[in-house]
Amino acid sequence: MAGAPQSSGQMNDQRKTPTPERRKHMHRIDFCRFIMVFVILSLCTNLSAATVTSPDGKIVVTLGIKENLEPYPVGERLYYSVQKSGQAILLDSPFRLDFKDMPPLAKGLAIVDQQTRTINETWSTPFGSHSTIVNSYNEMILTLKEASAPYRTITFAARAFDDGVALQYGIPEQKLLTNFIIAQEMSEFHFPIDPICWIGHYPSYRGHQETEYNRMNLSESKPGQIIACPLLAQLPNAWVALTEANLVDWAGVYYTRHATIPAAVVTRLSPRIDQPDAAVVSAAPRVSPWRVIMIGDRPGDLIESSIILNLADPLAIDDPSWITPGISAWDRWWAGSYAPDFAGHMGVNTASMKYYIDFAAVMGWEYQLVDWEWYGPPFDPKQPFGAAGNPAADLTMSIDDIDIAELVQYAAQKGVKILLWLEWENADRQMEKAFPLYEKWGVAGVKVDFMARDDQYVVNFYHRLVKLAAKHHLTVDFHGAYKPTGLRRAYPNLLTREGVLGNEYNKWSDRITPTHNCVLPFTRMLCGPMDYTPGGFRNKTPSTFRIVGDDAPAPFVMSTRAHQLAQFIVYESPLQVACDSPYNYRVSPAGTDLLKVVPTVWDDTRVLDGYPGEFIIIARRKGAEWFVGGLTNESARTAQVSLDFLGAGNFSAKIYADAEEAADYPDRLAIAEKKVTSGDHLTMPMAGSGGFAIHLSRVDR
Repeated sequence: MAGAPQSSGQMNDQRKTPTPERRKHMHRIDFCRFIMVFVILSLCTNLSAATVTSPDGKIVVTLGIKENLEPYPVGERLYYSVQKSGQAILLDSPFRLDFKDMPPLAKGLAIVDQQTRTINETWSTPFGSHSTIVNSYNEMILTLKEASAPYRTITFAARAFDDGVALQYGIPEQKLLTNFIIAQEMSEFHFPIDPICWIGHYPSYRGHQETEYNRMNLSESKPGQIIACPLLAQLPNAWVALTEANLVDWAGVYYTRHATIPAAVVTRLSPRIDQPDAAVVSAAPRVSPWRVIMIGDRPGDLIESSIILNLADPLAIDDPSWITPGISAWDRWWAGSYAPDFAGHMGVNTASMKYYIDFAAVMGWEYQLVDWEWYGPPFDPKQPFGAAGNPAADLTMSIDDIDIAELVQYAAQKGVKILLWLEWENADRQMEKAFPLYEKWGVAGVKVDFMARDDQYVVNFYHRLVKLAAKHHLTVDFHGAYKPTGLRRAYPNLLTREGVLGNEYNKWSDRITPTHNCVLPFTRMLCGPMDYTPGGFRNKTPSTFRIVGDDAPAPFVMSTRAHQLAQFIVYESPLQVACDSPYNYRVSPAGTDLLKVVPTVWDDTRVLDGYPGEFIIIARRKGAEWFVGGLTNESARTAQVSLDFLGAGNFSAKIYADAEEAADYPDRLAIAEKKVTSGDHLTMPMAGSGGFAIHLSRVDR
């Protein structure tokens, strides 16, 4: 019947047999779909690989989507490689991110967008090894998306500097990935050969990051062993160091040797304490810290590099003019209670601290450090030493034997500032109450100790503390600390940190060897300032060194007097803590006049020569004055120091060198002065375990 409704079957049959007009319309749709697919495939093909080059054109980073490049099938992955002057620094190295309760993010990625930019700028800092820093790089940022469910998106950035490469992944805001937990990051770094490396191994992710960096081939490190940052490697065409920068609200990174490839390492993130199977708990949008590949022709080029600071967040303090670098005297913690020139009981009391303040004033030093126990036992007596828990202490109350307010006033009259030691869990619990009080007392800064972790919680603790300290005009020295990652750029009140096997170990071990001292500038110091606590004046040779107790005048050090003086120049630290006692500096004063004038921050730094574990010679400038420091290992050697860095004019060189008999009597120092110009060379013999220091001041224009 006309007008009667058709059955559903009749309707479907008619739809399966379209009219000529509908056929034309469908052809147009199919053609448009074909064009769209073709364009998308073309874009993906064109963006399957991309490169970015350093400003000088020598370093090239290539990012690409590839498949089955490893000895086991892994599917399509994002790979990165690095070349310098046409020679491989890193072969194709894959990236993977493992989530908790989500599939890993690695396979089936396609590059859907690419952005580039060029930055060339300079910025200034009064608290480093260079006062003016050039920040010049080319950057490429790729957006990648999974081709199949769950269709997640990530970004991957590569910055190419003249002195290295930085890689960073990001998780953009997206419906399919909001809150997330990263279980592990698996960034790989494949060297073209099995390189000679200087490797620090840690027994676990919890520790003070105080260890030796031993020379070995990378293949000698076993898979699963935890490798410290930085990892220094010598390649045929370059020197390379792997580390990280701008660690913010994330877990610290480590490396371990690849399970099947002897010349490759894989990143590992420090696990959380509350979730051992997790490393980072966060929400999109987020970006990771930078994975840094420092590159130089000489090992000294890595020391001169400012790449970590260039990757860090910029200055976050409105007015940093109140921040004062300098040298600090250190109370009896290291030097012990032996002080024949002190009338009284040497200990944690006001009179003993004044004894150290008086010496700091004589030396013209800026600080006196009041170390632990000034507020009583720092740990809960029911817990073993250093155990986690709620420490039974009050950071706002000093013990009866010491008066902090009186010490601050006494020190101020002599031009000296007071630093206070704090245990970190107490600080975590009480900093909001204690720091305003310290500012009211006139305390200048805090030394915060025993964190011994770099999981996400503790990383955030560092940031909370240094920010609050800046608000209350307090400088910070972190001990029991992880390696620097550039936080001092945002908060220059963070003057220094430990995370180094330094002079304190002479109290109980023989690990602080001259070889170790000559490795540190090329390894740990690449990351930033280190509170090594130089200046031991009880000098012994390696064969005569021995461990002594607290009743002795002070620990011995396994190096010459000149070696210890040179450390104030060689080792970067805006706050240098001189380890020895006033008594030892007074009874054996050779070289103390240098410690009255040596700066702790610099306008320029030049590494003149050196090789890890053997020797190092560094020249640093402050204003119109230059200071040159040299260290050698257990082997005697003679250095030829060209003064061509001086520029025009005449200079007076005051030289602190090993005496002829220093190989047998390491506390003996040869001090001389001579007039020099930039055309001169100085011949500097160094005894085994020795060194030298030179102070160059202009005598005319």
